[in-house]
Amino acid sequence: MPGMNSGVNVNNPVVVAAFRSALLHQGIIALLIFGVLGLAWLTVRAWLPAAAQAGGQAGTGGPAGQMGPPAAAAEPSWRQLLRAGFGLLWIFDGILQAQPKMAIGLPSQVIQPIAASSPQWVQHVVNWAGTTWSYHPMQAGASAVWIQVGIGIWMLAASRGPLSRLAGLASVGWGLVVWVFGESFGGIFAPGLTWLFGAPGAVLIYVVAGALIALPERVWHSPLLGRAILAGTGLFLVGMAVLQAWPGRGFWQGLSHGRPGTLAGMTHDMAQTPQPGFLSAWVSAFTRFDQAHGFAVNLVAVVALALIGAAFLSGRRRLVRPALIAFVVLCLADWVLIEDFGFFGGLGTDPNSMIPFALLAASGYLALAPEAAPAPAPVAAAGWRDRLRPASLRRSAATASFRTVASVGALGLIILGAAPMAAAQASSNADPILAEAIAGSTASLNFPAKPFLLTNQRGQPVSLASLRGKVVLLTFLDPVCTSDCPLIAQEFRAAGQLLGPDARKVELVAIVANPVYHQLAYTQAFDRQEHLTSVPDWLFLTGSVPQLRQVWANYGIAAQILPAGSMVAHNDVAYVIDRAGHVREELSTDPGPGTTATRSSFAVLLAGAARQVLGAS
Repeated sequence: MPGMNSGVNVNNPVVVAAFRSALLHQGIIALLIFGVLGLAWLTVRAWLPAAAQAGGQAGTGGPAGQMGPPAAAAEPSWRQLLRAGFGLLWIFDGILQAQPKMAIGLPSQVIQPIAASSPQWVQHVVNWAGTTWSYHPMQAGASAVWIQVGIGIWMLAASRGPLSRLAGLASVGWGLVVWVFGESFGGIFAPGLTWLFGAPGAVLIYVVAGALIALPERVWHSPLLGRAILAGTGLFLVGMAVLQAWPGRGFWQGLSHGRPGTLAGMTHDMAQTPQPGFLSAWVSAFTRFDQAHGFAVNLVAVVALALIGAAFLSGRRRLVRPALIAFVVLCLADWVLIEDFGFFGGLGTDPNSMIPFALLAASGYLALAPEAAPAPAPVAAAGWRDRLRPASLRRSAATASFRTVASVGALGLIILGAAPMAAAQASSNADPILAEAIAGSTASLNFPAKPFLLTNQRGQPVSLASLRGKVVLLTFLDPVCTSDCPLIAQEFRAAGQLLGPDARKVELVAIVANPVYHQLAYTQAFDRQEHLTSVPDWLFLTGSVPQLRQVWANYGIAAQILPAGSMVAHNDVAYVIDRAGHVREELSTDPGPGTTATRSSFAVLLAGAARQVLGAS
């Protein structure tokens, strides 16, 4: 899955600092969003006190200043539980996304391991999104933070009405995106699927909860809703019990041929995650217990899932209540001993699926005994034209509640996150921060470039003086190199393409860095091999060994023949020479891991350096 790995270390200080800076800048914007909305709300209420007073007293006969809609059914407890519980989960997930390792580590260390064991078509789907993330780690990482925090605040703030249902739909939409691209469909197509490890993916439960929150008010108090929630949960648990009992999947054995079984192997790996010592000790103790009593552990899991599922399917409160208690206990035990809380180690994206499952089951139980629904007073519905009239808009602004303002602010957070992510998705070029993380920052210079007179790949003489009037991107390549040099050549080629119309003002120049294989035939062969023959303004220069050694000395190139073969070790560097022949910038072109993301990033860095010098000269 080539698009998943940027090749940059997750703890790279350049990337970590850039990620924190992006979060800080967007955090300031987030505060401004809420500050401006709050100030506008208070200003409108101060200008239109009569409308605000009328809005507070309308419909319910409440005291002056009390906010709220006209008489309507109270929000049922099952919906309050879902809205508050999953709202807090979304906020917590957003905070986890702000961990320093997330920007680089999420695609390669979280998403890729899950997708790698899935079918090929799943890998292709997930790799598409992973490529976007690895190309634009700052934008994608920060976007995930604000989108998830925004959805959480929105769900907590909006308790009823269209805004509340839209918050539920936002949870559905973003949850599906995360489930498909971030959880590889929750791993349901991978071997070893089990409820104990979090199937069918935590975020799919967020989607279900969001769909329930988005339901219209007329179904809030229907007893059928509680039965439907419990029946769906029960049917799923029975299915998971059958899957857990299926032979040949490694769950019945604590040890198999001297190696940990499926469950013990999973918990053994989880115990190695960086976390408080006592938690690791608990998980390790459970691992040893499962290794010794694997059949009994799996039998308990199968029976518990089957019985709880059957009780939920019955829909009878006298059976559901003890089953719910048992289910919550089972979820907590699994969350601590098997899922190991799910969010330690610096790359945890959520607390896994047990808490969401417990919230969903509890909401189904509460919905079995719906509260009495007061009949709302009939209110004439205003048409959309009436609502858009200036007087109606002023009245709506004056009577808006604090919850409404907070909901609009949360929507602003989501837009704050979604906009840069959409812009990143539209760009096929990687962020230059990846190149800077590998090669270090560029050095600004200003001194006359040393002259040279060499021969290009077509046998024609070329001097630095003959290139005056153009910006020169200059590097040094070994024509028989099979490691870094081909990558650097492709980065130069891509930089020329990125320059677009400005490419005719820039010359891409490489000078041979091999004292043995420097003849014209080798530069021509290199060009054919790397498909550079048709690249305009590309020059691969060579000359006699004395000529080359003089140029290497002038530009600080140390070329050393490797003992094992014909390749030459030399420093990877590029110079940006302005139109007047002055060196303006020095860049390290060490391609590092040479992933698709880093190659694109170096090309962007080179093109940007050329444009900067063009603009300054």
